[in-house]
Amino acid sequence: MRVFLLIIFFLIGIFKISAQDEAIAQQYFEKGDFEKAVVYYQKLYNKNPNNRTFVLAVVNCYQQLNQLEKSEAILLKKALEKNANPTYVIEAGYNYQLKNEADKATLYYDKALEMLNENPNYVYVIGGTFRQKTILDYAMKAYKTAMELEPKFNFNYELALIYGEQGDIENMYQMYLDLMLERETLKGQIKRNLSGFISEDGSAENNVLFKKIVLKRSQTNPNVLWNELLSWLFIQQHDYKSAFTQEKAIYKRSEVTSLNTIIELGVIAYDNEDAETARQIFQFVVEQTQDQELLMYAKLQLITIDLHSEKNIDKIEKEYQALLNEYGITPQTIEVQVAYAKFLAFVKNDSATALSVLKEAIALPLNKFSEAQVRMATADVLVFDEQFNQALIYYSQVQKALKNDVLGQEARFKVAQTSFYKGDFDWAETQLKVLKSSTSQLIANDALQLKLLISDNKLADSTQTALKLYAKADLLAFQENEAQAINLLDIILKDHKGEPIEDEALLLQASLLEKNNSYEKAVTNYQKIIEFFPEDILMDDALYNLAQLYIKKLSKPELAKKLLERIIFEHQDSIYFIDARKEYRTLRGDAIN
Repeated sequence: MRVFLLIIFFLIGIFKISAQDEAIAQQYFEKGDFEKAVVYYQKLYNKNPNNRTFVLAVVNCYQQLNQLEKSEAILLKKALEKNANPTYVIEAGYNYQLKNEADKATLYYDKALEMLNENPNYVYVIGGTFRQKTILDYAMKAYKTAMELEPKFNFNYELALIYGEQGDIENMYQMYLDLMLERETLKGQIKRNLSGFISEDGSAENNVLFKKIVLKRSQTNPNVLWNELLSWLFIQQHDYKSAFTQEKAIYKRSEVTSLNTIIELGVIAYDNEDAETARQIFQFVVEQTQDQELLMYAKLQLITIDLHSEKNIDKIEKEYQALLNEYGITPQTIEVQVAYAKFLAFVKNDSATALSVLKEAIALPLNKFSEAQVRMATADVLVFDEQFNQALIYYSQVQKALKNDVLGQEARFKVAQTSFYKGDFDWAETQLKVLKSSTSQLIANDALQLKLLISDNKLADSTQTALKLYAKADLLAFQENEAQAINLLDIILKDHKGEPIEDEALLLQASLLEKNNSYEKAVTNYQKIIEFFPEDILMDDALYNLAQLYIKKLSKPELAKKLLERIIFEHQDSIYFIDARKEYRTLRGDAIN
């Protein structure tokens, strides 16, 4: 028994040392220190010559170190074994390719393909390895050969990916469209793949080709799928009117008449400032549905669109009242009641009536989410009315009731923001520290930015004069009193020039100037941040916001392109990096892939 235990402990010790060596080797490899990594991997390979992970790792190290004779010796030994793993055969060929011995490389690649005749199931290893090594012609041969040998195989998805990697866009499109007809479950994934080749520019070569192929198919083989894909294409191009035309065709042809995708399109159009198309979409929903919930939702969206496009406040108030009269003051109309209350406070400046509406709403038998929605709105109105302590009570109630929900995290942020407005900077900072790790990236970013604003300016000014002025300006912005906020920020920029608050004031003022259509003044603010605060945390905000202003309002794409380029090369950790790269490539006219 003692001998048995000694053997067990001995083996455990060996396994433990082996695991440690593997961890050290991997660490060196990931750092690019191949000279140290290969020492450990060679030792692991010597002890475990049949472990494929160690074989390929030591080979990779020698290849990275350009010691191709050593990697060749290992690979030829493995490739020439009886019943050799196809991976080793391909790797041997690839090693010859690295040595610029193309004929020998081809010999081994062909040998790997021949192994499919022995066992077509090898295709998973062979095709995958060829793709991993970007030996795409052979990967394609492997998949096609396996499909010929075994009719049950279907590697059209892999072939479509390879066509895309080879730049054969037309064949890729055709194969993806065939796949969507065969396997509806792949539609979402294929659209995600296609989005890498489709840009926002409707005149781009890939976009034109895709539209042409889909239209041709719709003429020869009518199918609602082609309408869906055209709608998807038009959405990528921000042509929401054309997308709506396709969605109406889908709605009329579908056996199951759902308005969900049309409603989603209306929301997208409105969010992207195409209010007229959004209006047409929600009007269509009103005309088509008998569902009371959908009717109410669509009518509420129409009021929201009117609110941001009309100046007749009395007319909009009557629309809200008519909607509530039609559907009643019930738990089902909470969204309408909340929207009406916010309209009364923030647009009509009638916070008393707004609070009365919300008080009536909170008395209804609501679920916890609807109740939280009403309490949040009540708190917002109280902040508008500068009843900060009362507002904090309501926000805190939501925070406690939904502490693991995004709405609960938003409530915590509003506790911090309200404390900031009232000048309680220490308590605001305490709340913001917790929110830096919020599951909502947007809340986490906002929390970090506000925390840095407070901490930077608390240290710079013991009296916190500038910070208090900024908090007041931020409150005025929340109260939608842009003119006063802009004027107060002017005072900060004049009296506290050179202090840490300056770039924050410039950025907030720029956003308010944009809202008031004072675009050139906003440009000046952004340019000041870029010129005088290049090392500040707000630099990427200024670059991106100014680029958007140039694109969407001032029609200066070349200037926007330069700003986006700076984000890509100088601010790779920015939250705007991915969007900046995509927009830059679109402006440059790249064939997106």
